[in-house]
Amino acid sequence: MDRSLALFAIGLVFGGGVGFVIAAGNGITFDGHDHASPAAHSAAQMDHAAMGHGNMDHDMMHDTPMDVPAENAPSVAMMLKPDPMTGYNLHVTVDNFAFSPEGASLAHEPGKGHAHVYINGEKLSRLYGEWMHIASLPKGDIKVEVTLNSNDHRPLSVGGTPISASTMLTVE
Repeated sequence: MDRSLALFAIGLVFGGGVGFVIAAGNGITFDGHDHASPAAHSAAQMDHAAMGHGNMDHDMMHDTPMDVPAENAPSVAMMLKPDPMTGYNLHVTVDNFAFSPEGASLAHEPGKGHAHVYINGEKLSRLYGEWMHIASLPKGDIKVEVTLNSNDHRPLSVGGTPISASTMLTVE
């Protein structure tokens, strides 16, 4: 019996570790909820205080831009190239901005945050670094846009103009 219990414990430790590695390798995060589809839920249905957002209003966080001073303001540029195997590789470069995955969903810190990637206005993902592979895009004329966002997910802007970069392409 002691041997069975020991093997069970070893299985739990290694099985959990393998599961975590597989999840992390596929970009799955454990942040509690999905910001990608606001149409799928309303702020009234979600308890953001329990999710680390405190008393912040959901719409304020995600829709109300945070205006930053023009002097030393962050900037973003992007390049989208077809991947030799499948999909596209997105390369994002920033100035006066640091990607801060450890600060995601926490309070705003000037010059830190993450990016949001949109396809035809629909949020695809958060971005915490310079590179992202997009496995596929819908057919037709496509707009790919990247916005810089504060840790608390508010889009950054200068004088009311979003800090973003975009490109158009036609996918056949």
